[in-house]
Amino acid sequence: MMLAQSGVEIRDRSDASCVADNGFCPRWIADNLDRYADPLLQHVYLTLVSVAIGFAVAAALALLAHRRRWLVGPIVNVTGILYTIPSVAAFFLLLPLTGRGNTTAIVALVAYTLLILFRNMIDGLDGVPEESRDAGRGMGLTRRQLLWRVEVPLALPAIMTGLRVAMTTTVGLAALAFFAGAGGLGAEINADLAFKSNVVVASALCLLLAAALDGAILLAQRALTPWSRAA
Repeated sequence: MMLAQSGVEIRDRSDASCVADNGFCPRWIADNLDRYADPLLQHVYLTLVSVAIGFAVAAALALLAHRRRWLVGPIVNVTGILYTIPSVAAFFLLLPLTGRGNTTAIVALVAYTLLILFRNMIDGLDGVPEESRDAGRGMGLTRRQLLWRVEVPLALPAIMTGLRVAMTTTVGLAALAFFAGAGGLGAEINADLAFKSNVVVASALCLLLAAALDGAILLAQRALTPWSRAA
């Protein structure tokens, strides 16, 4: 009993020393995983909402530019400028307009998705073989029917690739959303940068989230484009 008791005390002292020394403490991680639940959910929320809004905006712009080709250059230039603004600077620039919180973070994150999504959508639509369009016209399809039944389905691989890139990029950028007061896993990392266990757990959750979302989109792509998988 004494030995067991002594062993517990030694283990406790060892763990306390690990925390005090800002080390990597597996036991502390196991005992404190629940503290990351809310930040992880917030990170997922910021990522999914931002990419969903960005996808809708980029899709509208891509469909418009696909018919009016002169718009491609200006849209790429504008979205390219938005993409080059440093994320932290974007958050601080938006703060006077949208205040601290989710709105500021989401507006900035949406802006970063537009270039990636728009370019992949346009490239996908431009890459549709002309003979496929001719076959659709020969079947009597209208311009709108040709777009939705022929062009968009054949452009899906490129579109989904852009979505995967935008999603994983947004997961990383959302780690900086705490500068806008939006929380997320980045807030946990910043809360104690010196404590290795905290940084490792929060960073690992970011990586796992990015991998999980990327895998989900890849599965959806394979389900939506069975012909490309067969090829």
